[in-house]
Amino acid sequence: MKSKTIAILLVSHLFIGLIGFAVGIYSLPILTAPKSPSEANLAALSKDSLYSAQFTRQLAGSDFLHWGDGEVSLTNTHIVFSGELSPGPDFKLYLSPKFVESEAEFEKLKPSMQVIGEVNTFSNFVVTMPANVDLAKYNTVIVWCESFGEFISAAKYR
Repeated sequence: MKSKTIAILLVSHLFIGLIGFAVGIYSLPILTAPKSPSEANLAALSKDSLYSAQFTRQLAGSDFLHWGDGEVSLTNTHIVFSGELSPGPDFKLYLSPKFVESEAEFEKLKPSMQVIGEVNTFSNFVVTMPANVDLAKYNTVIVWCESFGEFISAAKYR
């Protein structure tokens, strides 16, 4: 075989391998996600909400692969989300004392934030609030991809 043919085959196979890897990274969280909570469960848990806010796709740090869209309700015991999140691995839910809408802002304020828990579903979620968290100390709820350091969405609740 000619060296040009070998080079073309090598490049094309590497390219296809990279595409397959990227598709796997993107689809694995979708395939392994647990069942989303029902609308009835969401309504029951959010009926005593102290605060509510909206995740929106129109934030500076959101893009076509990293976004949230829906309503988030905060109670003393749970954070309840009714809507859709872009799929991805290792999503964490944070509370922040200041509104942020980009990776740079998040990284800057991360030491002052409180991790609430993991987000494992991409259509609706319920995260149990740790007992020692005072919602009044914060004003924003944030979904963050810990593995890749990606901002997903944020909503200012007060």
